[in-house]
Amino acid sequence: MVVDLMLCSNWAWFGVRAAPVAWLLLGLLGLLRPRGLRFVAHGLFPAGAVVGVALAVCAWQALAAGSCAAVLPLGLPELPMHLRLDALSAFFLLLLGGAAAAVSVFSAGYFRAGEGTAPGLLALQYHLFLAAMAWVLLADDAYAFMVAWEVMALASFFLVTSQHRVPEVRRAGFLYLLIAHLGAIAVLLCFGVLQGGSWQFTFDAMRRAQLSPGWASVAFALAVFGFGAKAGLVPLHAWLPEAHPAAPSPVSALMSGVMLKTAVYGLLRVGFDLLGAPHWSWGAALLALGLFSALFGVMFAAVQTDMKRLLAYSSIENLGLICAAVGLAMLFDGSGQRPFAALALAAALFHCLNHALFKSLLFLATGSVLHATQQRSLGKLGGLIRRMPWVAWPTLVASLAIAGLPPLNGFVSEWLLLQAFLVSPRLPLAFVNMLVPVGAALLVLASALAGYVMVKFYGVIFLGRMREPQLAHAHDAGWFERVALLALAGACIGLGLLPALLLERLNATVGLLVGSAATRWGDLGWLRAGAVSAASFSPLLFAAGIALVMLGGFAAIRRLYHGRVSRGAPWDCGYPWQDARMQDTAEGFGQPIRQIFEPFFRMRRHLPSPFDASPRYEVTVEDRFWYLLYRPIAGAVERAAGLVGRLQQGRIAVYLLYGFATLVALLVLVL
Repeated sequence: MVVDLMLCSNWAWFGVRAAPVAWLLLGLLGLLRPRGLRFVAHGLFPAGAVVGVALAVCAWQALAAGSCAAVLPLGLPELPMHLRLDALSAFFLLLLGGAAAAVSVFSAGYFRAGEGTAPGLLALQYHLFLAAMAWVLLADDAYAFMVAWEVMALASFFLVTSQHRVPEVRRAGFLYLLIAHLGAIAVLLCFGVLQGGSWQFTFDAMRRAQLSPGWASVAFALAVFGFGAKAGLVPLHAWLPEAHPAAPSPVSALMSGVMLKTAVYGLLRVGFDLLGAPHWSWGAALLALGLFSALFGVMFAAVQTDMKRLLAYSSIENLGLICAAVGLAMLFDGSGQRPFAALALAAALFHCLNHALFKSLLFLATGSVLHATQQRSLGKLGGLIRRMPWVAWPTLVASLAIAGLPPLNGFVSEWLLLQAFLVSPRLPLAFVNMLVPVGAALLVLASALAGYVMVKFYGVIFLGRMREPQLAHAHDAGWFERVALLALAGACIGLGLLPALLLERLNATVGLLVGSAATRWGDLGWLRAGAVSAASFSPLLFAAGIALVMLGGFAAIRRLYHGRVSRGAPWDCGYPWQDARMQDTAEGFGQPIRQIFEPFFRMRRHLPSPFDASPRYEVTVEDRFWYLLYRPIAGAVERAAGLVGRLQQGRIAVYLLYGFATLVALLVLVL
């Protein structure tokens, strides 16, 4: 029996609850025809996209329609599962539904027969992954949350290891699963602290628990560790650049665009909702961690030569910016500056949705390039804009958006975050006031480097000349893929031109977390975006100005030079034997960053011998955290396992001796 507490729209509440069930049923239908690629591609994936659209519509309605709660007759004795839909979960369900719809449409044209997991089983894992993420966002007790969290981790693990016959893929999947479970243990311990001795594990009971400042800080630290492992914050980021290249591109899009945001959701739920008013020191620590992760991620993205690893490190950068915005909101809220906390929180939420859109688009585009060329290395691509225009132009929109250029959506969220940094001198904390401007400088540096990375990514793949002869046979994306790419590109443009519509809806979410002192976005009108107390701009007028300048420039050039323009090969400086390998490379783009930030990298150089038949200079850039943190821990665990393994002698007499010694020890300790 389901017991409802109805305060929101009946149809929205029903639609939100029905979406994970529908996805689960679609996944189970895949088992009816496990080898039926056409049935999965043209039936189940489009149906999953319809469910995603319905979920997004219901979540949009629920954003401003109150809250709903239900108790399900599932779970353990005396511990049923609780569900709740409020403004926070509705926003992330909107993000999930929109991204899942586009990725599902793309998947309908992407997956091929004979690529790893059977199509029907892949459909089960895919839709189970979507259903688990929706369940995480609806869970209203620790039991339901942890069950959904673990199902999400296991489903994504099987999706990452779709090509399980490749040893590198298996290693990447194992690393991901290991860090995911370490984070899950931390989240479980966090809930154990939050219940405060009441042994009631509903979120309502945790809100009522009275924790001492010390235990509250312990709970927040566990939440940062647990959810930070899922979000890929440094130093828990090691799984991201390994798992994304191993996973199919639609899976990478969902993991980076949506799954990482469930960690942000958990951090917001614990930090603002379950713990109550956050302490300013929590915000300062999270702000520092987020900014360091952002700078670390964008620096490593700049030196990558694998396009999916580049995007993986870019996700670390963007999640770092989001967590920095959340930390700044906590800093303001803990200092009593709630209007400015609302501004920083709105920037974080807006960037969550932005990142879900343009990073999903970028990963899907790499999937189309990978299918068309069988190449993932940037050094073997180039000039694909002529062979794949339907992929190149939406990718250009996403590249400009993630670089934070107006009038696209990435600019809006980064601009709002910068405005929040600029009002930080109003904090009543002199020491923090001196340090926060440094954070603003790091934000600007990370944004500038992100633009640098996107110039490298787009320019090396789509512009210039084709670096390999076989690229001339590359084919453009199919119609399902084109629809998905154009829909995501259109969403990036729409949110950039009309951000006030979303900001007005975000008032309910922001008000839930920091109180009723939300920024009055509506006072600026739908033509403008920004904070009333700081600054604002008009995206539509800005876009119109850019369009007028460009059209005026083209008209002037056409009028002045019409009939006098001739086409020819570019000047070769008197050297007529230019070829495709003489243009700028991915390594050349990354060299300045390697030189400037060399202490952050672990670089191994291979100097060629003058006696080599084909001398070649090579530089390998590696992560210092892998050798400073992960390798020592792995070595210690391996040595401990070796010591424990000596207990297994294979002789029954030795095992009986172990049992006798254990019995004696227990008798001594008990008596």
